[in-house]
Amino acid sequence: MASIGTPTHGGLPIRTVIIFGTLGVLGISASGPIMAATMAGSSVTALALVFWRTAIGTVAFAVPVILRNPGQFRSLGRREFLWSSLAGMAQALQFITMFYALTLTSVAACTALVCLQGGWIALFHITRGCRLPRPVLVGLGVSFTGVIAITGFDLASSPQALLGDGLSLLSGILAGICILLIGKARETMSTGTFSIMFNGVCAALAALIAIFAGQPLAGFEPSGWAGILAVTVMAQLLGTASLNHLVVSVGPLICSMLVLLEIPGAALLAALFLGEILPPGTYAGLALILAGIAVVVLAQNAGLRRTSRRVMRTATSAKTAR
Repeated sequence: MASIGTPTHGGLPIRTVIIFGTLGVLGISASGPIMAATMAGSSVTALALVFWRTAIGTVAFAVPVILRNPGQFRSLGRREFLWSSLAGMAQALQFITMFYALTLTSVAACTALVCLQGGWIALFHITRGCRLPRPVLVGLGVSFTGVIAITGFDLASSPQALLGDGLSLLSGILAGICILLIGKARETMSTGTFSIMFNGVCAALAALIAIFAGQPLAGFEPSGWAGILAVTVMAQLLGTASLNHLVVSVGPLICSMLVLLEIPGAALLAALFLGEILPPGTYAGLALILAGIAVVVLAQNAGLRRTSRRVMRTATSAKTAR
């Protein structure tokens, strides 16, 4: 067994992975309940939340980067601008659909459906011609059975909740796309420079949509500003930044596995602080999604490890032959 300081395959010590993983899960688990409470208890809109969450994050990352090494932006090429901009746009659309979904359906259901991103990543691999192991297909089947369970109960409760479920599913698809784009961008970008570009593009797109939609970005009550600040600190500065730091070292699928812990975390926080109580069937659907996506991610990681071992054996045989 590896010791706590042993480097991972991506070069980070296990202790560092645990710390960033814990911060990431805590931050993203708290974000859903905080956002739902903020939009329900103030005049803050979903677009305003997206804008301020990412705009404040941009400034927070820009200050230390500019003070420490302002010249690093000059080394960014067309590739870095392309992938970070695409990731930022995908993140903006993912946030917008999720935040609106939180006003229509429960925090727990929205969170679980968004966390299907691991399943969507697997399906993206299928569309690219990749053959997936049987456990992955079984996991996908289990997780989408959970989707049917949740949407079935929400259909019985109200069409509004069903619309929220649909937006949550769309948000999960966009989240999967975003994770893949982040992985491409972070191949050649540091955490600081990427976060500035990523959040800046996301904030700019949210602001443009808000302007065209005629929605305010300021003039909120003190409680609204407090909610914006809380979401930014918990989700943006702790959650998203921590996972962005990890994705280049441990890969998109491991990060998707960590994101799964948001499902029970958000459901627990929503129950404790918002008094959100759901039908037993909905909780069963949450459990199916969690279990199914866990199988998907673990099976794909096992496949990657087997592929890596085959490549190493082939390389060793080639060296021996020479």
